[in-house]
Amino acid sequence: MEEFQIGDNVTCKKFGSLEHDFTGEIEKVYENSVLVNIIKFDEEDQVAVTELNQRAIVRKSEIKKINTAE
Repeated sequence: MEEFQIGDNVTCKKFGSLEHDFTGEIEKVYENSVLVNIIKFDEEDQVAVTELNQRAIVRKSEIKKINTAE
C-alpha cells in the first residue's frame, strides 16, 4: 500500500453525497484512512463540500497521490 504523509496532494474517488471525484491535501493520516482538505471539486458538489466544511475522511484505497514537480 502506498504511504501517505501530511501535505501530500491527492485525487479522491467520489463517495457519499459527493457525485464527482475531487482533489485535496492530506491534513491527517490514520491507520486505514486520511483526512483530506478538499481543494478542487465539481461545481455540482458545492453544497456537499460546504456541508463537509471542505474536509473529508477517505479510505487510503480510494485515493492516489498527485505527482508534483520538486
